[in-house]
Amino acid sequence: MTTATTLTPTDGVRPGRAAHKRRPARAVDALTTSSGLALGVSLVWFSLLVLIPLAAVVVQASTGGWDGFTKVLQNPQTSAALRLTVIQALGVTLLNVVMGTTIAWVLVRDRFRGAAILDVIIDIPFALPTIVAGLVLLSLYGPKSPIGVNVASTKTAVFLALAFVTLPFVVRTVQPVLEELDTDVEEAASSLGATRFYTFRRVILPSLVPAIVAGAGMAFARGIAEYGSLVLLSGNLPFKTEVASVRIISSIESGNTASAAVVATILLVIALVVIVALDLLQRRVTKRW
Repeated sequence: MTTATTLTPTDGVRPGRAAHKRRPARAVDALTTSSGLALGVSLVWFSLLVLIPLAAVVVQASTGGWDGFTKVLQNPQTSAALRLTVIQALGVTLLNVVMGTTIAWVLVRDRFRGAAILDVIIDIPFALPTIVAGLVLLSLYGPKSPIGVNVASTKTAVFLALAFVTLPFVVRTVQPVLEELDTDVEEAASSLGATRFYTFRRVILPSLVPAIVAGAGMAFARGIAEYGSLVLLSGNLPFKTEVASVRIISSIESGNTASAAVVATILLVIALVVIVALDLLQRRVTKRW
């Protein structure tokens, strides 16, 4: 007659090696002294650099009440600048989603000579002062273009400048995710008869969506706030190539700081709305996949 044996938590442990006791889980709100100090310093530093300046801009913009916002938005030149800024930033963001993901894929999955050099060049828009970027673009795509392409003082110039300064965002958010993906899953899907497109759509893309969305949000936020790379190439023509950041500078130079604060607050709200919308979209798409 066989006697049933009940396994205990210590069964299977090698002789001479004691079983480790499981530590009780720490509560989420429990902070050590050092952690609390670090959190306090971080919040103070973040407030000094971000929260307080943003609050000051919003307070300055609200001095005129809703009438101040309405007056600024009803200004044809300001509304044209805001419309151009948002449209161009959205277009550049969509371009970066496609090209940024493609570049990241090439850098991670393909092996070719010069890959390390290309990987370094991708970060140049991060390191290069934006006014220098504008000078470089003007030299290449301006009236004295060595390649015969002159887009100065056109909407194409705005798009080109924004594309240049926002290029690295999607690349640098997608690249580390691709590097961490396990190719065994892709090989298993391929062995089961899945096409490369189906494998990318059902296996790879769901893992990349959060990174793509994060990069797209940062690219859009950078796009609507860009100034330096635009001032030389776009020409800052009212109702044609003048963007919101240039409009803010013009208001400040004319002494109308309240109007400049209103435009800045509108850009801040637009950026927040788009970032939140992208996050919600990313959650829905991830759940579907």
